[in-house]
Amino acid sequence: MKKFLIALLFAPIMAFASGNTAHIDKWPGSVSDKAALQNGAKLFVNYCMNCHGASYMRYKNLLDLGLTEQQVKENLMFTSDKIGELMRVAARSDEQKQWFGATPPDLTIIARARGEAGNAGAGADWLYTYLRSFYRDANRPTGWNNTVFENVGMPHVLYGLQGQQVMNHETHKLELAVPGSMAPAEFDKSVSDLVGFMVWMGEPQQEYRRTLGWFVLAFLAVLFVVAYALKKEYWKDIH
Repeated sequence: MKKFLIALLFAPIMAFASGNTAHIDKWPGSVSDKAALQNGAKLFVNYCMNCHGASYMRYKNLLDLGLTEQQVKENLMFTSDKIGELMRVAARSDEQKQWFGATPPDLTIIARARGEAGNAGAGADWLYTYLRSFYRDANRPTGWNNTVFENVGMPHVLYGLQGQQVMNHETHKLELAVPGSMAPAEFDKSVSDLVGFMVWMGEPQQEYRRTLGWFVLAFLAVLFVVAYALKKEYWKDIH
């Protein structure tokens, strides 16, 4: 029963994340790049939060990215007035279900949920590939399909930046038919920043945790040397 309830809780997230076995590109970003995370936060608020929320995060957490409270209020808060409030989507879940047929999942931990055994790195690779793999498909209700998530219900919200890709049915590869406002390399970098922000949201303290881990390992190494020297000194007269 407990396993069933856990599966039920994460069903919307896994439905968003599920897909076919298409080739997955390696995410080139890093959560240690604060400038990239700031740009990712801007893209997330402007393009993702129209439908998806990040309701386990508060706007004040964005201060950890090096932003000031004034910058967050002026540039990233469009659905709230208080910086301590949660990053919820403006539309109600019942309205979204009526409009889209299903409530778009919360994205706070989507990178960790998509990764195997909570591996945010694998989730980042999937998201980075997925967001760059939309193409025009007249047979779909939204007019869009995706090579990573076949018959996806989500439209390509970033098409204004990327442009419109089409599927070449002879080579089975995507081709850019209508350019967007960004060059391909620039768009890939923007998607990388957006994915980086979603990875960071899943565990905002991960950089601190890793740094602390190295200090702990160094401390244990020094402690081992001291303990070994103490052991030799204690037993030298016995052997």
